[in-house]
Amino acid sequence: MKENSLRLSRGRAQLVQVLSVAGDVIRVDDVVLALQLDRTSAAQRLSRWAEQGWLRRVGRGAYVAASIDTMGSDRVLDEPWVLVPALFAPAYIGGRTAAEHWDLTEQIFKDIFVMTARAVRRKQQERHGTLFSLKHINERKIFGTKNVWRHQTQVPVSDVHRTIVDMLDDPAIGGGVRHVADCLAVYLQRDDLDEKKIVNYAVRLGNGAILKRLGFLADRFPGGAELSRLCKQHLSGGHAKLDPAQDGPFVVTKWRLHVPEFWARERAI
Repeated sequence: MKENSLRLSRGRAQLVQVLSVAGDVIRVDDVVLALQLDRTSAAQRLSRWAEQGWLRRVGRGAYVAASIDTMGSDRVLDEPWVLVPALFAPAYIGGRTAAEHWDLTEQIFKDIFVMTARAVRRKQQERHGTLFSLKHINERKIFGTKNVWRHQTQVPVSDVHRTIVDMLDDPAIGGGVRHVADCLAVYLQRDDLDEKKIVNYAVRLGNGAILKRLGFLADRFPGGAELSRLCKQHLSGGHAKLDPAQDGPFVVTKWRLHVPEFWARERAI
Protein backbone atom coordinates (compact mmCIF):
# COMPACT_ATOMS: atom_id res chain seq x y z
CA MET A 1 0.00 0.00 0.00
CA LYS A 2 2.81 2.36 0.93
CA GLU A 3 4.65 1.48 -2.28
CA ASN A 4 1.54 2.27 -4.34
CA SER A 5 1.16 5.61 -2.57
CA LEU A 6 4.76 6.49 -3.31
CA ARG A 7 4.27 5.54 -6.96
CA LEU A 8 1.17 7.72 -7.23
CA SER A 9 2.91 10.63 -5.51
CA ARG A 10 5.89 10.30 -7.87
CA GLY A 11 3.55 10.14 -10.84
CA ARG A 12 1.76 13.33 -9.81
CA ALA A 13 5.08 15.11 -9.36
CA GLN A 14 6.16 14.01 -12.82
CA LEU A 15 2.87 15.18 -14.31
CA VAL A 16 3.26 18.62 -12.73
CA GLN A 17 6.80 18.69 -14.14
CA VAL A 18 5.47 17.87 -17.61
CA LEU A 19 2.76 20.53 -17.32
CA SER A 20 5.37 23.16 -16.52
CA VAL A 21 6.92 22.41 -19.92
CA ALA A 22 3.81 21.67 -21.95
CA GLY A 23 1.39 24.38 -20.99
CA ASP A 24 -2.29 23.69 -21.50
CA VAL A 25 -2.10 20.72 -23.89
CA ILE A 26 0.32 17.84 -23.39
CA ARG A 27 1.91 15.85 -26.21
CA VAL A 28 4.54 13.13 -26.42
CA ASP A 29 7.35 15.59 -27.18
CA ASP A 30 6.54 17.48 -23.97
CA VAL A 31 7.00 14.33 -21.89
CA VAL A 32 10.22 13.50 -23.74
CA LEU A 33 11.59 16.95 -22.95
CA ALA A 34 10.42 17.16 -19.33
CA LEU A 35 11.30 13.63 -18.17
CA GLN A 36 14.12 12.77 -20.59
CA LEU A 37 12.34 9.67 -21.88
CA ASP A 38 12.31 8.09 -25.33
CA ARG A 39 9.14 8.58 -27.37
CA THR A 40 7.80 5.09 -26.74
CA SER A 41 8.15 5.43 -22.98
CA ALA A 42 6.69 8.93 -23.10
CA ALA A 43 3.63 7.72 -25.02
CA GLN A 44 3.16 4.90 -22.52
CA ARG A 45 3.39 7.35 -19.64
CA LEU A 46 0.67 9.53 -21.16
CA SER A 47 -1.54 6.49 -21.73
CA ARG A 48 -1.07 5.38 -18.13
CA TRP A 49 -1.94 8.81 -16.76
CA ALA A 50 -5.08 8.80 -18.88
CA GLU A 51 -6.05 5.35 -17.54
CA GLN A 52 -5.53 6.64 -14.00
CA GLY A 53 -7.90 9.51 -14.72
CA TRP A 54 -5.25 12.21 -14.42
CA LEU A 55 -5.40 13.18 -18.09
CA ARG A 56 -8.11 13.24 -20.71
CA ARG A 57 -7.36 12.51 -24.36
CA VAL A 58 -8.69 15.29 -26.59
CA GLY A 59 -7.12 14.26 -29.89
CA ARG A 60 -4.51 12.01 -31.40
CA GLY A 61 -1.50 12.29 -29.12
CA ALA A 62 -3.01 15.30 -27.31
CA TYR A 63 -4.10 15.33 -23.65
CA VAL A 64 -5.30 17.85 -21.09
CA ALA A 65 -5.44 17.68 -17.31
CA ALA A 66 -8.66 15.97 -16.23
CA SER A 67 -9.17 17.79 -12.93
CA ILE A 68 -7.59 20.04 -10.34
CA ASP A 69 -7.19 17.29 -7.75
CA THR A 70 -5.12 15.02 -9.95
CA MET A 71 -2.37 17.61 -10.28
CA GLY A 72 -2.34 19.19 -6.85
CA SER A 73 -2.48 22.58 -8.57
CA ASP A 74 -5.02 25.07 -9.88
CA ARG A 75 -4.52 24.24 -13.54
CA VAL A 76 -7.51 22.89 -15.39
CA LEU A 77 -8.76 23.37 -18.94
CA ASP A 78 -11.47 26.02 -18.81
CA GLU A 79 -10.64 27.69 -22.12
CA PRO A 80 -11.27 25.41 -25.12
CA TRP A 81 -9.49 27.80 -27.50
CA VAL A 82 -6.18 26.32 -26.34
CA LEU A 83 -7.08 23.06 -28.11
CA VAL A 84 -7.09 24.68 -31.55
CA PRO A 85 -3.30 24.78 -32.19
CA ALA A 86 -2.86 21.26 -30.79
CA LEU A 87 -5.67 19.63 -32.72
CA PHE A 88 -6.05 21.56 -35.96
CA ALA A 89 -2.84 23.50 -36.77
CA PRO A 90 -2.09 25.03 -39.17
CA ALA A 91 -5.32 26.75 -38.30
CA TYR A 92 -6.97 29.85 -36.88
CA ILE A 93 -10.21 30.76 -35.19
CA GLY A 94 -12.41 32.60 -37.65
CA GLY A 95 -15.90 33.22 -38.94
CA ARG A 96 -18.66 33.82 -36.41
CA THR A 97 -16.38 33.01 -33.47
CA ALA A 98 -13.87 35.67 -34.51
CA ALA A 99 -16.74 38.10 -35.12
CA GLU A 100 -17.83 37.58 -31.54
CA HIS A 101 -14.26 38.00 -30.30
CA TRP A 102 -13.84 41.33 -32.12
CA ASP A 103 -17.22 42.65 -30.90
CA LEU A 104 -18.73 42.70 -34.37
CA THR A 105 -21.79 40.96 -32.99
CA GLU A 106 -23.62 40.44 -29.72
CA GLN A 107 -24.80 37.00 -30.77
CA ILE A 108 -23.33 34.08 -28.85
CA PHE A 109 -22.69 30.88 -30.77
CA LYS A 110 -22.43 27.46 -29.18
CA ASP A 111 -19.58 26.29 -31.40
CA ILE A 112 -16.02 27.45 -32.02
CA PHE A 113 -15.36 27.98 -35.71
CA VAL A 114 -11.93 26.95 -36.98
CA MET A 115 -10.31 27.39 -40.38
CA THR A 116 -7.76 24.59 -40.82
CA ALA A 117 -5.33 23.44 -43.49
CA ARG A 118 -5.72 19.87 -42.25
CA ALA A 119 -8.00 17.48 -44.09
CA VAL A 120 -11.51 17.79 -42.68
CA ARG A 121 -13.37 14.49 -42.48
CA ARG A 122 -16.10 15.73 -40.15
CA LYS A 123 -17.15 19.37 -40.25
CA GLN A 124 -18.28 19.26 -36.63
CA GLN A 125 -16.28 17.60 -33.88
CA GLU A 126 -16.81 17.56 -30.14
CA ARG A 127 -13.60 17.67 -28.11
CA HIS A 128 -13.42 17.94 -24.33
CA GLY A 129 -17.08 18.90 -24.21
CA THR A 130 -16.71 21.69 -26.79
CA LEU A 131 -18.21 21.70 -30.28
CA PHE A 132 -15.76 22.74 -33.01
CA SER A 133 -17.00 23.59 -36.52
CA LEU A 134 -14.29 23.19 -39.16
CA LYS A 135 -13.64 24.42 -42.67
CA HIS A 136 -10.68 23.41 -44.79
CA ILE A 137 -8.51 26.18 -46.20
CA ASN A 138 -5.39 26.06 -48.32
CA GLU A 139 -2.39 26.76 -46.10
CA ARG A 140 -1.13 29.51 -48.43
CA LYS A 141 -4.36 31.38 -47.74
CA ILE A 142 -3.70 31.58 -44.02
CA PHE A 143 -2.84 35.23 -43.47
CA GLY A 144 -4.31 38.23 -41.70
CA THR A 145 -4.30 36.61 -38.26
CA LYS A 146 -3.32 37.71 -34.78
CA ASN A 147 -2.16 35.61 -31.85
CA VAL A 148 -4.34 35.86 -28.77
CA TRP A 149 -3.14 34.53 -25.43
CA ARG A 150 -5.32 31.98 -23.66
CA HIS A 151 -3.65 30.77 -20.47
CA GLN A 152 -0.17 29.76 -21.65
CA THR A 153 -1.15 29.17 -25.28
CA GLN A 154 -1.05 31.55 -28.22
CA VAL A 155 -4.08 30.97 -30.42
CA PRO A 156 -4.25 32.45 -33.96
CA VAL A 157 -7.47 34.38 -34.67
CA SER A 158 -8.41 36.12 -37.91
CA ASP A 159 -7.99 39.87 -37.47
CA VAL A 160 -11.12 41.99 -37.75
CA HIS A 161 -10.56 42.70 -41.47
CA ARG A 162 -9.91 39.06 -42.38
CA THR A 163 -12.95 38.06 -40.32
CA ILE A 164 -15.22 40.17 -42.51
CA VAL A 165 -13.58 38.89 -45.70
CA ASP A 166 -13.90 35.24 -44.65
CA MET A 167 -17.58 35.67 -43.84
CA LEU A 168 -18.19 37.26 -47.24
CA ASP A 169 -16.26 34.46 -48.91
CA ASP A 170 -18.66 31.99 -47.27
CA PRO A 171 -21.61 33.66 -45.52
CA ALA A 172 -22.55 30.36 -43.84
CA ILE A 173 -19.54 30.57 -41.52
CA GLY A 174 -20.73 34.00 -40.42
CA GLY A 175 -24.21 32.83 -39.50
CA GLY A 176 -25.81 33.77 -42.82
CA VAL A 177 -25.62 36.85 -45.01
CA ARG A 178 -27.98 38.96 -42.88
CA HIS A 179 -25.78 38.48 -39.85
CA VAL A 180 -22.67 39.14 -41.94
CA ALA A 181 -24.26 42.41 -43.12
CA ASP A 182 -24.88 43.39 -39.50
CA CYS A 183 -21.22 42.67 -38.69
CA LEU A 184 -20.10 44.78 -41.65
CA ALA A 185 -22.26 47.68 -40.45
CA VAL A 186 -20.46 47.53 -37.08
CA TYR A 187 -17.06 47.27 -38.79
CA LEU A 188 -17.75 50.43 -40.80
CA GLN A 189 -18.14 52.37 -37.53
CA ARG A 190 -14.93 51.09 -35.91
CA ASP A 191 -11.85 53.21 -35.32
CA ASP A 192 -9.68 50.50 -36.93
CA LEU A 193 -11.70 50.46 -40.16
CA ASP A 194 -9.26 50.01 -43.05
CA GLU A 195 -10.89 49.95 -46.49
CA LYS A 196 -7.65 49.31 -48.37
CA LYS A 197 -6.65 46.40 -46.17
CA ILE A 198 -10.01 44.64 -46.38
CA VAL A 199 -10.05 45.01 -50.18
CA ASN A 200 -6.45 43.80 -50.44
CA TYR A 201 -7.34 40.76 -48.35
CA ALA A 202 -10.29 40.02 -50.65
CA VAL A 203 -8.12 40.34 -53.78
CA ARG A 204 -5.47 38.10 -52.24
CA LEU A 205 -8.01 35.35 -51.52
CA GLY A 206 -8.88 35.33 -55.22
CA ASN A 207 -12.65 34.95 -54.98
CA GLY A 208 -14.32 37.71 -57.01
CA ALA A 209 -17.65 37.09 -55.27
CA ILE A 210 -16.23 38.61 -52.06
CA LEU A 211 -15.84 42.05 -53.61
CA LYS A 212 -19.25 41.87 -55.28
CA ARG A 213 -20.90 41.08 -51.94
CA LEU A 214 -18.76 43.59 -50.06
CA GLY A 215 -19.48 46.43 -52.49
CA PHE A 216 -23.20 45.69 -52.59
CA LEU A 217 -23.48 45.70 -48.79
CA ALA A 218 -21.19 48.70 -48.34
CA ASP A 219 -23.57 50.72 -50.53
CA ARG A 220 -26.30 50.14 -47.98
CA PHE A 221 -24.59 51.59 -44.91
CA PRO A 222 -23.33 55.00 -43.78
CA GLY A 223 -19.58 55.19 -44.11
CA GLY A 224 -19.44 52.61 -46.89
CA ALA A 225 -18.83 54.92 -49.87
CA GLU A 226 -15.02 54.57 -49.95
CA LEU A 227 -15.20 50.82 -49.53
CA SER A 228 -17.75 50.60 -52.34
CA ARG A 229 -15.49 52.67 -54.60
CA LEU A 230 -12.48 50.42 -53.99
CA CYS A 231 -14.51 47.27 -54.55
CA LYS A 232 -15.73 48.64 -57.89
CA GLN A 233 -12.12 49.07 -59.04
CA HIS A 234 -11.48 45.36 -58.61
CA LEU A 235 -14.78 44.00 -59.87
CA SER A 236 -14.35 40.76 -61.82
CA GLY A 237 -16.43 39.41 -64.68
CA GLY A 238 -19.32 37.00 -64.32
CA HIS A 239 -22.11 36.93 -61.78
CA ALA A 240 -22.22 35.63 -58.22
CA LYS A 241 -24.86 35.05 -55.56
CA LEU A 242 -25.14 37.27 -52.53
CA ASP A 243 -25.67 34.09 -50.51
CA PRO A 244 -24.86 30.71 -52.10
CA ALA A 245 -27.42 29.10 -49.79
CA GLN A 246 -30.31 31.19 -51.20
CA ASP A 247 -31.90 31.64 -54.60
CA GLY A 248 -31.09 34.96 -56.24
CA PRO A 249 -33.76 35.71 -58.84
CA PHE A 250 -32.98 39.45 -58.92
CA VAL A 251 -29.80 40.83 -60.47
CA VAL A 252 -28.05 43.96 -59.20
CA THR A 253 -26.23 44.93 -62.39
CA LYS A 254 -23.85 47.36 -60.67
CA TRP A 255 -22.36 44.50 -58.68
CA ARG A 256 -23.12 41.58 -61.04
CA LEU A 257 -24.85 39.96 -58.12
CA HIS A 258 -27.89 37.70 -57.84
CA VAL A 259 -29.86 38.60 -54.72
CA PRO A 260 -32.99 37.24 -53.00
CA GLU A 261 -36.21 39.23 -53.14
CA PHE A 262 -35.70 40.65 -49.64
CA TRP A 263 -32.46 42.35 -50.66
CA ALA A 264 -33.90 43.55 -53.95
CA ARG A 265 -36.83 45.23 -52.19
CA GLU A 266 -34.84 46.73 -49.34
CA ARG A 267 -33.52 50.16 -50.10
CA ALA A 268 -30.00 51.17 -49.22
CA ILE A 269 -29.77 53.08 -45.95
